[in-house]
Amino acid sequence: MQPSEGLFTRQLPGDRYREQTDPVLQLEAINVSFDGFQALTDLSLNIGVGELRCIIGPNGAGKTTLMDVITGKTRPKSGKAIYDQSIDLTALEPAAIARQGIGRKFQKPTVFEALTVGENLEIAMKADRSVWASLRATLSGEQRDRIDEMLVLLRLGSERDRRAGLLSHGQKQFLEIGMLLVQDPHLLLLDEPAAGMTDAETEYTAELFRTLAGKHSLMVVEHDMGFVETIADHVTVLHQGRVLAEGSLREVQANEQVIDVYLGR
Repeated sequence: MQPSEGLFTRQLPGDRYREQTDPVLQLEAINVSFDGFQALTDLSLNIGVGELRCIIGPNGAGKTTLMDVITGKTRPKSGKAIYDQSIDLTALEPAAIARQGIGRKFQKPTVFEALTVGENLEIAMKADRSVWASLRATLSGEQRDRIDEMLVLLRLGSERDRRAGLLSHGQKQFLEIGMLLVQDPHLLLLDEPAAGMTDAETEYTAELFRTLAGKHSLMVVEHDMGFVETIADHVTVLHQGRVLAEGSLREVQANEQVIDVYLGR
């Protein structure tokens, strides 16, 4: 089954149409340090509207810190993080950034394990409420339909009433992706989304991401080069907090600096 093409059509703030090459996110000369350790150094990066960008690099390259800056968890010492052409993310708190349409999935699935799969999606859809207020609130017919569609899309239709804690690791990964998607994000930040999945689950995740790209912008941090090759048109390589190389996967794999970093030459 191919992912549905018609589920995700929300436009950017202001309902403006822009070409895919226009940036939804512009990072300019970002610097972050922790107790004298320079985590990011003059990092500049643009993500286009509807683009699927993969971020790769060795451990400690700055990939997590980069996502922390975008979501407001970490404040840069200097530099700019501009979203949708005009919104300065460095001036906003994490909750305000999420309301702007930026969603993040961490490497380890974070779902409400004591609640059912359906309840997890309900809570995510009503992210402006507390957990228990969300469960007490009545869903509209449109919201119920959207959850039904999401369960089918994520291959969790038969698991709706099952406690999330009983799902397999891969199913939890899918559920958390769904919890982001029901919030209609414009930009998704996904940290190793295929980690721990079976081959079949990984293949379907790639199909799903290719479907979402164009309707959403995706930034995917990933170590699995096979998965990256399947999904990415454009790859950014980080090393020691800097952008080392950018281009297609084939281009960066042929880059001598990238080869030196990965092979330790």
